[in-house]
Amino acid sequence: MGPGKQSDARSGASLESSILTTATLCLLTTGAIMVYSASSAESLLNGSGDPSYYLKRYGALAILGLIAMRFASRVPLKAIRDATPLLLAAGFGLTLALMVPGVGVTVNGATRWLGAGPLQFQPSEVLKIALVLYAVRVLAQRPSRVRSLGGLIKPLGLVVGAAFLLLLKQPDMGTALVICAAIGALLVAAGTPMRLLGVIGGSGTALVTVFAVVEPYRRERLTAFLDPWSDAGDTGFQAVQAMIAIGSGGLFGVGLGESVQKIFYLPEAHTDMILAIIGEELGIAGIVGVATLYAMIGFAGLRAARLAPDLYAKLLAAGLTCLVLCQAALNFFAVMGLAPLTGVPLPFISYGNSNLVVLLAGMGLLLNVASGGSLGARAAERPPLRAISGGRRGESGDRGRGHGGSRGAGPGRRRRAAS
Repeated sequence: MGPGKQSDARSGASLESSILTTATLCLLTTGAIMVYSASSAESLLNGSGDPSYYLKRYGALAILGLIAMRFASRVPLKAIRDATPLLLAAGFGLTLALMVPGVGVTVNGATRWLGAGPLQFQPSEVLKIALVLYAVRVLAQRPSRVRSLGGLIKPLGLVVGAAFLLLLKQPDMGTALVICAAIGALLVAAGTPMRLLGVIGGSGTALVTVFAVVEPYRRERLTAFLDPWSDAGDTGFQAVQAMIAIGSGGLFGVGLGESVQKIFYLPEAHTDMILAIIGEELGIAGIVGVATLYAMIGFAGLRAARLAPDLYAKLLAAGLTCLVLCQAALNFFAVMGLAPLTGVPLPFISYGNSNLVVLLAGMGLLLNVASGGSLGARAAERPPLRAISGGRRGESGDRGRGHGGSRGAGPGRRRRAAS
């Protein structure tokens, strides 16, 4: 694709860009409403005395995230690829800094934050997106890596494994699981053979099970997941209160702002468990509406990956889409009692300093690809993603677009096909 055609593609809003932007803004609007609803009573009665305290902070973070999203949607992808090692080093360095006594901030027994007072952030969020960018870079540079177990282990498996162990040290099992799920989905998109995926998935599941059983607090969460009502006043308290909230909401909810569980019953109502408040106030219809917005991101993100002009852009779009969807799915499963509680926030909706800004920046990169961003004409010679393109028919379509073809089949294109 020539410079002129690429700039024209980037200036126009594609269908994928429109869907991604609309879904993201709808999720942010939902987040602002529900963060205020879930936190106002507690903030007023037992906090800052300001019912809109968390809403103001969420709004400020959303604005900062939107600025990052705008910047990321315009920066050349080559600059992102070249900066990935530096970003990965920063993610590891900041995460390692949490182990230094007196540096990290400990909350509820977990040391996951740097900073002081209200100015805190989680290095694991930087590490999370840096690992996805690193995996994309590695797989795009040598696509043949996915054909052998050794090619996947060195260096990708070693780097992801080191990050996994660092996150368990904090402990932050939820973020570690999100990273593993996103990288696994990226390997599927890259065309990793099923036998290798089976080996990797089986080994990973066994490893996670061992870590979950060995650590006492993880074992308690696993027990609470299997039977939360057996200890509803202690280990199963949060899961039980979430079930009560969703059950009380019924089909259409008790009404916006009318939740009872958010008032000192459900812990972390405005962060990890905000979906339960949505279920109570807006009912199953509200939960389905939120799930539909994530489905829109999944559709548009994977479609952008299929239509991207080079392998790096394809993998980048697929990886970022999988990151958002895997985190959302894990939160859905945990809140609805289908998975152990992991403390993973709901993307773009939950209140969270680092998660909101980082994921909005990631959405900016996804918009970058959806608007036609690529590494350039030389990268277009890379093979397409069969897992996304849909076999040979998809390959030919992607190759045409990678050499300057348009997405749509206009009159001129149809005449050439007829001749």
